[in-house]
Order: sequence, then C-alpha cells, then structure tokens
Amino acid sequence: MRLPFLTRITAMAGHNTYLSTTNLRRVQWGEGRRPALWCWTRPHPLRQMRAMSLDARYPALSDLKARAQRRLPRFVWEYLDSGTGSEQARRAGPDALQQIALMPSILHGEMTPDLGTTLLGQSHPLPFGIGPVGMSGLIWPDAERHLARAAAVAGIPYTLSTVAAQTPEDIGPLAGNHAWFQLYPPRDEAIRLDMLARARAAGFKVLVLTVDVPVASRRERQTRSGLTQPPRLTARLMTQVAKCPAWAMGMARLGLPRMRLIDSYAGDTSGLPSTAHAGYLLRTSPDRAYLDWLRAHWDGPLVVKGVLDPADLPMLEAAGVDAIWISNHGGRQFDGAPATVRQLPLMRRATDLPLIFDGGVTGGLDILRALALGADFVMMARPWHYALAALGPDGPAHLARILAADMSSNMGQLGARRVGDLPGRLIGTPAT
Repeated sequence: MRLPFLTRITAMAGHNTYLSTTNLRRVQWGEGRRPALWCWTRPHPLRQMRAMSLDARYPALSDLKARAQRRLPRFVWEYLDSGTGSEQARRAGPDALQQIALMPSILHGEMTPDLGTTLLGQSHPLPFGIGPVGMSGLIWPDAERHLARAAAVAGIPYTLSTVAAQTPEDIGPLAGNHAWFQLYPPRDEAIRLDMLARARAAGFKVLVLTVDVPVASRRERQTRSGLTQPPRLTARLMTQVAKCPAWAMGMARLGLPRMRLIDSYAGDTSGLPSTAHAGYLLRTSPDRAYLDWLRAHWDGPLVVKGVLDPADLPMLEAAGVDAIWISNHGGRQFDGAPATVRQLPLMRRATDLPLIFDGGVTGGLDILRALALGADFVMMARPWHYALAALGPDGPAHLARILAADMSSNMGQLGARRVGDLPGRLIGTPAT
C-alpha cells in the first residue's frame, strides 16, 4: 500500500517507522525492542494537503533560505547568515562538501533505507540534529521553543545555547530525552556549578563544551548591521522591521529577546555591541584543567565542540570526553580555518570516539557525504533557522522531512540500506 507524504526512516524489530510532519504518534514497543519511536498515523486530509503544498513550493533547503531572507529584517539576516572577515571559512564548507563523490550501485532490488543510528547510547531515527545558535529568539519569535518541540517530535537532539533567549528550565521539558546543553565556559566556579545544576534539573542529558571562542571575533557584517545586545530598535532598524510584518508581529507579542540565562548572573548590560555581549563578560577561555573540572562535575555524556586538529584528540581522550564535535563555528570565529569536511577523515583516522560533524550542509546528500567520511552524526544550526524564518513553526518539521527524503532517495541510488554502508560508496575526498 502506498503511504502518502511519508518518508520511511527506520525498520526495527519487525516494525516500520515513518517520519511525517503531518501527523506523528509516539509509541512504546514491548520488551527488547527499541523504545519511544515515532510512528505514522493517518493524517487529516487538510494536513496532507498542507504538507504536499510545502513539498511542492519548498522542496530544498535553498528554497527555505531564500524565503527566510525575504521575511527577516536585514540586521537579523546579517546576524544569522554572516561569518567573520572576508567569510572564506563560511563559504569553504559547502564548496568542499561538493567535491566528495559517492559511487552509485545497481541491482539491489527494492529497498527502503534505514536512516536510524545510535549516538552516546541513545537511538535516533535520523542521523542529524539541531545545533546551537545564540539568541535564536532574535531570528524568529520563540525560536527555541519551536525547535525543541520539533526535535522531540522527530526524535533528534536539540542543543540549547548558553546565550539563548530562553533558559534551560524553559526548554528542557519541551525537548524531552533529546535535550543537549551547550556551555560557553563561565569563569566563576559558583556560576559554573549553578548552570550545570540547572541544566541537569531541567532534563538536559548531554553537555557540550564549546572551545573555539577563546576571544570575540570581529564579524564585520554583523557589526555593520547595527545590532546590539540586548537588541535595541533604532530608527534605522525599525525601517527594516516595517518591511517584515510576520517577524514584527511575533516580536510585538513576545517582546524583544534577551539572554535570560546570562542575565540571571550578569545583571543589566544594555547597549553592548553584538560581538561583545554579556556572555563574554562571564566566560573564560578554558584549558585542560577546566575540562577536567567539567568532567568531574558532569555525570552524563560530555562533548567538546570546535575541534579541528587531530593532534588535540589524545588529550581529549585522556580527559574522558565522550564525543568530538568537529566545527569551525560556521566560519564566524576564524576566517583562516579549514573547512570541517577537510578535517573529518583525518580525525576519523586518529580516534575511535564518536565524531559529530557540522559545517556547510546544504541538503541530505551532504549529510550522506559526511557520514561516508566517518562522521557518526551531523548537526546543523543555520538551516533550522532558515526553516523557521521561512515557514514559522511548520518549518523545522518540513526541513526534517525533506532532508530525510533526500537522504533516502540518494541512498537508493547508492544501494545503501543503512548509514553504515555509506563509507563503502566513497570515491573522493576533498583536497587537504
């Protein structure tokens, strides 16, 4: 029987599991089977029509990005989309990914690829998740809540930034078992202890220490836009807001966002430039002793984000890190950094730890390329915010669906039944 508007994402223990943005239902399988999967139930015809319309109008991430730019005030778009310097590092990611070729394969018969994977002891029906973006709530009203809910429905991780517009207490219950907390390292030990305790109490399972922001970057495009932290709407910015009614109405209803977690420790820091916000007043540049302290005080999985050099891996392994997040911060910190995909195969050869990849993903095929090169999981940050700005609360679920559909289609061409088959189809790597 043909199932409309669905992408099959895994088959486990004799049951087929589907991802649909139109109607999802959580079920618990019996003893010995994978728990807490999301299964298809027959959607309402109007929701079917809505999903079909979105698929026809926005079949690719590039479509969502183009619409997002039209619906956002220019200063918000610059905050989301910009890098630093001449933005060579930001552009290098997509260019390097597109150099990677995978060999198609034939005569495999009918097949439905299984996109499921396991990371840090937890099963996910899709091998990708939502990375952190500071002040998501500036990009779209109530963004953190929308993204956390979408992640819970899709069964994928959502990573809340220390400098988000919502607190761990706001977001943890919405993300459920898929809540990750990204830590910009506070200098003060008492603040550190309190942040960890709050994250743990709110249900966050995974701690992500970001290590690639030892100092503030220049981010010239962002600076030129006139954005401050917390945001203050000048006459110049109000002119831009007036052209974006959906964004403006949402902000009028909720109020302009602030870094609420940071505010609870820093007090009033109005008027700072967006590249030197209150978070920088509290944080430090961590060293090995700081990492050891975190490992001793966090009893769950610990991920280090912002690693590019294989020479750093023995130290991280010795410190008891549970996974490595390969990232150049979206090209927002150091314009001379290599594309993350160039470092991925080098990192894979140097460690057996799980590798999380981000940087330059433009669609499902890029996710497959990263997995073929040795990534265990792929995180994206900007794409989810393009989707939110393009379609509002419907955006993240639509993006998850089109990425899953793109992956399934391309895995069929490759004759890959599961993500573990992908390295065998690799025939090219980016030049180092």
